[in-house]
Amino acid sequence: MSEQAAKTLTGQKAKFGQTIQVRLVSDLKKSQEYYRDVLGCHVDNWGHAERDGMTVILQQAVSPEDVRPNARSQKRPDYPTEWEGPDYGWDTFIHVSWEDLDSIIEEVRRLGGHIAVEPFTDAHGNHEFKNAYIKDPDGYHIVLGAMRENSRS
Repeated sequence: MSEQAAKTLTGQKAKFGQTIQVRLVSDLKKSQEYYRDVLGCHVDNWGHAERDGMTVILQQAVSPEDVRPNARSQKRPDYPTEWEGPDYGWDTFIHVSWEDLDSIIEEVRRLGGHIAVEPFTDAHGNHEFKNAYIKDPDGYHIVLGAMRENSRS
């Protein structure tokens, strides 16, 4: 019996592996340069852009109309805390440490990146969060997010 069949019989679910986003871009070469030179990614000829835990596959769009960053989502009053959702569209959300967020933003700024939303803090229940938004050449928002227990709780 195969390992997969044994898992099915015992009720174990098969596991998903690493999630990799695929991003249609208007100019593949320009995007590869941006992800390499500004975001500090290792970029290969397949279009994989990797840095630490972030991986994106860049693919050339057939037409500019195919490049569609996410719009802002509708606010929701039923989250588990008082937060109702983001104020801008999110295309990628990357968890970073509280201590690293500002230094990553300064690195991206120094290398010519577009900081669409400067770092800001807010709270969710008993946690404090800090987010910042980086905008790539096609307008995709890469959100850096850090969270810690609220020291005022």
